[in-house]
Amino acid sequence: MSGLTAALTHSTRPFVLRHAALRQRPGHMLTSRRHHLHTQHLSCKAATLQFIRGIDEPSVPDVKLTRSKDGSSGTATFVFDAPSVFESSEELGDITGLFMIDDEGDFSTVDVQAKFVNGKPDRIEARYVMRSAFEWDRFMRFMERYAEKQGLGFQKSK
Repeated sequence: MSGLTAALTHSTRPFVLRHAALRQRPGHMLTSRRHHLHTQHLSCKAATLQFIRGIDEPSVPDVKLTRSKDGSSGTATFVFDAPSVFESSEELGDITGLFMIDDEGDFSTVDVQAKFVNGKPDRIEARYVMRSAFEWDRFMRFMERYAEKQGLGFQKSK
């Protein structure tokens, strides 16, 4: 296992899926809120995250998960420390959301915050809200595929 932890149970306690190399720093933010779930079929071989449609994000985020006790809702918060999209967004286009794409289709959130330190982009935080057990299950299937592609594993947090 490569420094990755996660916990998935039915409570309101927060759980963490964390890549050891990442850390948080203070800064300013730009925000936009909303998320979408699409069920169209795509011909992807594995799960990927994108900020700009068609451009995969190679950096691995910290992912914090929370779920209600009854399992009817949950939240996933992604923190990307120094994502590559900052380097290429001028050439490729604007960040329009966080797109989660795999063999089942894609879903996205536009609740994305760019954090700045000393006027320079530092990290991106994105929040995906799951309002049903179906959305939670779909998200977990995506994360299993994403973890497998990245060579990561799940472990219950303490």
